[in-house]
Amino acid sequence: MHRRVSMIAASVILWGTPFAAQTPAPAREAAEQRYQIATLERVLESAVEHGAEMFRGRLQALVPAEMLLSENARVRGYRLEGWGVFFDVAVPMLEGTLLWSYRTLDQNNLGLDSALNAFRSVVEKTGDEQLEQALRRIELQVAPTRTPASSGPGLPVAGDAPTAARTVTGSAASTPAGAQPAAFDDPILQDPEEVYRAEVRDALIGAMLDHSSGLRLAAGEVLTVAASGADERPRLAAPDREARTIMIEVRGADLTAFLAGRITREEARKRMTVRVF
Repeated sequence: MHRRVSMIAASVILWGTPFAAQTPAPAREAAEQRYQIATLERVLESAVEHGAEMFRGRLQALVPAEMLLSENARVRGYRLEGWGVFFDVAVPMLEGTLLWSYRTLDQNNLGLDSALNAFRSVVEKTGDEQLEQALRRIELQVAPTRTPASSGPGLPVAGDAPTAARTVTGSAASTPAGAQPAAFDDPILQDPEEVYRAEVRDALIGAMLDHSSGLRLAAGEVLTVAASGADERPRLAAPDREARTIMIEVRGADLTAFLAGRITREEARKRMTVRVF
């Protein structure tokens, strides 16, 4: 009888102890912190993909180019004691036949004219109607920035955009005589890699402001995101000799003020530090 009472008392003590008390508070906090960092890793990966999508949309509005990410974005986050939280973002390259051809033809500073002339020679040799249409659309877009040049048989003169516009089918064919394409000066045609980096940077900044509350940064801590090109390069693409690392930082105090509605998004962006190495 005495033994049975002792067993019952032990059971009451065991089951009466709260389960949370069996897990040390520091361990729970560390697990929650790892979860929040992993969550923001996925958000930042999605932000890179969103930036690539924005770039792709801008490019396709100007030239018939199909751009794909060479691989998935990779993000790793770390908590640094005495500093805050640091995220390393590997940004994949964009692969596409048209853009890669421009980079390859222009890698020796031959210029856009040389690239178009090489493209034109391929069209003349193959007689491919789809390539010819693509060339005509490209020439319509870049014509205002180039001097007149002679074209091959049956191809429009690059410097004579209004006349060529009346001979091309599709949206470009509807361009009125004397009118120039509205987006001919889009910087994406001059430096596509820089525009791509800018789109990814803006997407990362938005993700840092909108999805970092779970990190619970102290006022003196810093959230840092370092974005650079992925180490693995596509085998066919030309190397990106203009690769840069973008370092974006926001203080915990500024992030808390934004999340609490004490400062606007624009003010929060101004307080962020963006450096390029």
